[in-house]
Amino acid sequence: MSSVKTLKDFTNTDVYNRPTKCKECGGIMIFKGVGEYKCEDCGFLDYDDYGKVRNYIEKHVGATSAQAAEATGVKQKTIRTMLKESRLEVAVNSKAFITCEMCGISIRSGRLCPKCEVNYNRNYEEMLRRSQNKMLMGYSTERPTGEDGAKRFVRDK
Repeated sequence: MSSVKTLKDFTNTDVYNRPTKCKECGGIMIFKGVGEYKCEDCGFLDYDDYGKVRNYIEKHVGATSAQAAEATGVKQKTIRTMLKESRLEVAVNSKAFITCEMCGISIRSGRLCPKCEVNYNRNYEEMLRRSQNKMLMGYSTERPTGEDGAKRFVRDK
């Protein structure tokens, strides 16, 4: 269906520089939640990019993505990805905003406004139903009528 816009997929799993080895003792880091990782040997706490940005924003309410990027060392592109994944949200009274990828209105997080999200999902489901019906065509229990064993192609002599 051509009216369904395709959205960029965010499936890169190591976007947030998740720590796997402890910087102190070399032990294995265990995920504890909200971007926090703890060494199972020495108890050292470390944060992935999401944890760093989240902690900075909690301490500096209303900070811009440029300020957060400068203070934490996390790229602004990564922070925008977090906004589009709805991991972070633009502050209510902020002058900065992100826009809906389909209609362009201002939104606080995610990729689509609620109205476009509903329309996108409906169109996507309809497209999937149509493609599924196309795949099922030809697998019928009905016998073809009108052929009764006749040759379909005749050779020219």
